Amino acid sequence: MQQNKTVDVEERHVEKKSDSSLVASTFIKYAAYLIIFFGVLYFLVAYVFPMF
Repeated sequence: MQQNKTVDVEERHVEKKSDSSLVASTFIKYAAYLIIFFGVLYFLVAYVFPMF
């Protein structure tokens, strides 16, 4: 008793979409955060710490 089973295999091709404008805007956002952080740090070292 052999049964022939027919199995349909569905193939999916997933293409990863990378939005370069989203990557660029995220990079600009974090670069601005870093510039602001180092600006505040410079202000503290140059003007606030010498007062003590």
